[in-house]
Amino acid sequence: MPHIVGKECIECKYGDCVEVCPVDCFFEGELQLFIHPNECIDCGACVPHCPVGAIKPDFDAEQEATDLNKNFEYKDDLRKTAKEDISHGSKFDPNIS
Repeated sequence: MPHIVGKECIECKYGDCVEVCPVDCFFEGELQLFIHPNECIDCGACVPHCPVGAIKPDFDAEQEATDLNKNFEYKDDLRKTAKEDISHGSKFDPNIS
């Protein structure tokens, strides 16, 4: 089962999760990051790297978050990889460790 990015990521988009994803299944929306549900291999590598606890298995996520991730329009120009910078939102705090 894929992982889901929850509402805790809204305006955060910290990006550490993206750096450890082995299959580059993160995409950047206007307010948050999303995980492509058909590309996520459910390895869980991203979970401990999310400083706001936004990433959860889809069966453990709120329905609203599940729907947002499934309905997001995944376009290749929005794909993020470990080599790219994330345009952090207003809640981004570089002091989070």
